[in-house]
Amino acid sequence: MSNESPLIQSMRTAVAAAPADVPLRLHLAELLLGEGLGEAAVAEAAVALQHAPGDAAARALMMRAMGLPAPADDKAEKAEEPPKAEEPEQPAAHRPSTGFDWAAAENEVAGAVPPRFVAPAPAAGPGATAPEAPLAADGSGDPGDAAAWEVDAPGTITLADVGGMEEIKERLEAAFLAPMRNPELGRLYGKSLRGGLLMYGPPGCGKTFIARAVAGELGASFMSVSINDVLDMWMGNSERNMHEVFETARRQAPCVLFLDEVDALGAKRSRMQHGGMRNTVNQLLTELDGVGGANEGVFVLAATNVPWDVDIALRRPGRLDRTLLVLPPDAPAREAILRYHLRDRPIESVDLGKLVKVTEDLSGADLAHVCESASERALLDSTRTGVVRMINMKDLLGAAKEVRPSTDPWFASARNVAMFANEGGMYDELLAYLKRKRKL
Repeated sequence: MSNESPLIQSMRTAVAAAPADVPLRLHLAELLLGEGLGEAAVAEAAVALQHAPGDAAARALMMRAMGLPAPADDKAEKAEEPPKAEEPEQPAAHRPSTGFDWAAAENEVAGAVPPRFVAPAPAAGPGATAPEAPLAADGSGDPGDAAAWEVDAPGTITLADVGGMEEIKERLEAAFLAPMRNPELGRLYGKSLRGGLLMYGPPGCGKTFIARAVAGELGASFMSVSINDVLDMWMGNSERNMHEVFETARRQAPCVLFLDEVDALGAKRSRMQHGGMRNTVNQLLTELDGVGGANEGVFVLAATNVPWDVDIALRRPGRLDRTLLVLPPDAPAREAILRYHLRDRPIESVDLGKLVKVTEDLSGADLAHVCESASERALLDSTRTGVVRMINMKDLLGAAKEVRPSTDPWFASARNVAMFANEGGMYDELLAYLKRKRKL
């Protein structure tokens, strides 16, 4: 790209910022074709066709870039265009001194690239308000602190949108959802409208999606929190942030509070060397207790890949006392995930049943990568041959053969923990799965 003009480089920056903007990408391809960079123009046109397979302008540009005759419609349109009037020769005094027109380039990308910096506020007049006070050294006083944690309104995603995983759905229904859906019956039996559930399993298997589905089932707001939302460099601020997280969830009740990577927020205090992080874990335990029924209507869901690193006090009754193992998707779930990731891609003659069989043990993230890799294969083949083609079964099977299950390292670590540190039978379900898969 070193021999490309500044205008083309600016357009590449704009396309990278908005990769799905087909007209913008086609404009870049036109500029590349005008500079004699035919191969680069073919590549951009192929990407545009991937986003909009039926776009006539993209197909016509692809044909021109490959040196093929243009379609009849394009020729007719060009024949009907009136000849442009010859522009008068520009006086020598007004000709640019260099070979590149910077003003024209700036107008070309003015609407595509946003400004890098915000313009300074206008000078204060007689009736202007006083300037804002500077922030304190610890960052306090920032008016943005009030909305530091986003709370999503009740969504439409439910467990019906989770493909397969019927065993997980049944356990969620019996142990968590049924009592929450029937508050009057719960009060009759002395069941409070609060609860905690710890989900664990290999990465990329849908724990976050299940948490959102639970919120949709309960018709509750959803609030996701990770360690970067809580941890602060100043002593005492992390504990304050943890308290504010729970206070926000209580104000939005009914609310599902999702603690992502809870092994970082609630790690074992016996392994900690820094007192500040120990105090943060203590604060989390206090908030989960919800003294005086403060947590009524707050449903705490936590997710982790390493449950053996979570402080044991978090799993005592009244806190995260129920656990759920989220395993790699089963066959119906894999079919639903593959169908979802292929829905907007140009495919033909795809046998999902066969593809489901060869992708056993792959996580949801692995399946998404298979679809992405298959798209890359078809795209590269189209650019090499000059013929745009659909994604076929050969592309998907080749991609599935190259992808190795990302869950294997996790099962290698979990196997030792489940065999030799299964306190209280917490990992009985994991042991049963390992035996069924003959991984013991």
